[in-house]
Amino acid sequence: MENVYEEIKNAQRIVVKVGTSTLTYETGKLNLKRMDRLAMILSDLHNSGKEIILVSSGAIGVGVGKLGLPERPSETRYKQAVAAAGQCELMYLYDKFFSEYNNTVAQILLTKEDIAIPRRKRNTQNTFNALIEMGMIPIVNENDTIAVDEIEFGDNDTLSAIVADFVDADLLVLFSDIDGFYDCDPHSCPDASLIRTVYDIAPVRGLAGGVGSNRGTGGMITKLDAAELATDAGINMIIANGNNVDSLYDILDGKQVGTLFVSKNHMPGC
Repeated sequence: MENVYEEIKNAQRIVVKVGTSTLTYETGKLNLKRMDRLAMILSDLHNSGKEIILVSSGAIGVGVGKLGLPERPSETRYKQAVAAAGQCELMYLYDKFFSEYNNTVAQILLTKEDIAIPRRKRNTQNTFNALIEMGMIPIVNENDTIAVDEIEFGDNDTLSAIVADFVDADLLVLFSDIDGFYDCDPHSCPDASLIRTVYDIAPVRGLAGGVGSNRGTGGMITKLDAAELATDAGINMIIANGNNVDSLYDILDGKQVGTLFVSKNHMPGC
């Protein structure tokens, strides 16, 4: 385990995923204080020489708040319309906050075809590498405005693992609305215990619940899917609580935070 935490301390290229529950209040309105803090921390890490890629949900959630809607729409075309409005607001604020810390962000909106079709995948990889070489922080989201499949079936947990794989990241950090992966749902199970380290995902799949927040689309099942993709690709993944984005510093100091999913590179026999 010491080798794993030393590897995490030395991680150079880091993908950080934040969900709607991290970016917004229960009212659906943006948590500006947390967004500002996230921008400051990621900018600070970037200034220290780390290569940062941010995968951010929130376009639909932010759109709901911006448009004053009572709830998230259920019909796809309205989700797409709300996402279009929300994405503008989301990137405007990211640009504003990161600029205050002298860092430049760049937006990348992806669909499944951008990853599945070899030529488009190469172009996407080239774009990521160019942005990083130019000193920018890519901010990635699914293209909810046009990609029906992603809205209906997808999630940014899985997307973040796919991005981590094709940019050859050293570490993936998923911020959730709870401290990590538990042996039962801590929202409904008062005796839930946090599982600190997971080597094999298959035995713990039965412990995963559904959607963790009524403002997002992900849940622990999608995070396990992401963990499987990441660890199979040789990338360590950590689930941590998005209420404390400062924990990124502790993670990169090699401290035990949240739940660590150990990459297959550290499995016995590897």
